[in-house]
Amino acid sequence: MSWQLGPGDLPALALGATLLGTGGGGDPHIGRLLVEEAMRVHGPVTILDPDELDDDMLVIPTAQMGAPTVVLERIPAGPEPLAALRRLEAHRGQRAAATMPIECGGINSMIPLLVGATGGLPVVDADGMGRAFPELQMETFSVYGVPGSPLAIADELGHTVLIDTEADNRQMEWLARGVTIRLGGVAYIAEYAMTGRQVKATAVPRTLSLALSVGRAILQARRDHRDPFDALAEAFGRTIYTHVRELFHGKVIDVERRTTGGFARGHARLQAMTDSGEMDVTFQNENLVAVRDGQQVAVVPDLICILEEDTAEPITTERLRYGQRVRVIGVSTPQLMRTVQALDVFGPRCFGLDREFVPVEQVNQASDATMEEWEQAPVG
Repeated sequence: MSWQLGPGDLPALALGATLLGTGGGGDPHIGRLLVEEAMRVHGPVTILDPDELDDDMLVIPTAQMGAPTVVLERIPAGPEPLAALRRLEAHRGQRAAATMPIECGGINSMIPLLVGATGGLPVVDADGMGRAFPELQMETFSVYGVPGSPLAIADELGHTVLIDTEADNRQMEWLARGVTIRLGGVAYIAEYAMTGRQVKATAVPRTLSLALSVGRAILQARRDHRDPFDALAEAFGRTIYTHVRELFHGKVIDVERRTTGGFARGHARLQAMTDSGEMDVTFQNENLVAVRDGQQVAVVPDLICILEEDTAEPITTERLRYGQRVRVIGVSTPQLMRTVQALDVFGPRCFGLDREFVPVEQVNQASDATMEEWEQAPVG
């Protein structure tokens, strides 16, 4: 059933999207401010359930592309993503009936809402990553047969570029990355135009609802003076993500980060609060692998989220700093993101990691009292 998303929903949505961004995806705070202003002028945005889409309707996802560190310095004016969508519509000679996120994490949870508000389009409650990934071919759309191109790129100066690599989504990413770098490191895109039938067959469903639910759970737990990590486990347990595991509790003792090739890459080293244990987290925009005392405890595509110790406020990779006290959680991804086909597109080896994917719930058994409570927490 369709529903209305208004300005009052945006704080919780932005919070949940930051967590689902697994350290990357860009800071949604900037996008939230743009959407709030657009909604003030144009009203709320209609959110469509993917199961209710007409099979033949045209859906064009919209997003921001580039390094999260650059976004903090080059704040969008607002019209850029709608300009990209209009450019792609003009190329196809067909108007979109809806837009949709390509990822549910970070600022790209907000960009389609900005397009929806300013362009008068509904937004589909689904996406192609179920989290955030750094590259455009790393989509469930791509895994299950939807070509990403033609792709349209726009910047804040009114420049637009069209890229068509037919079914070669990896080449599309390579060319679009190069254009984005030459546009200053951040740009706005419309891609993976598809039918409603293809959305239902390839997208991760109801991830805007998921981000909203996760954000509300954290905010309500804070108001109730309740452990927000327990609330998170309950919120995820009602979804197709199912498993939450606490991987580490400690403080940040070192961060090595650089922006290169259009990505923010690096490592964070954490030290345990009560013993000599350590964790190393490797990231490329998003957190990719967590290693505790030499043992892999979570790896992409499962979610690795670094959260502030007391409030569960998600910490993005560009905001990681020495001395932060944190808890690291792992969240299981839905089954359509764990197939052999999916791991060939966004599994560990696709990031140059010499590691095998092992589900986070298998590596981290729910053996302690807290984990048992999380698994048995009531829902509804």
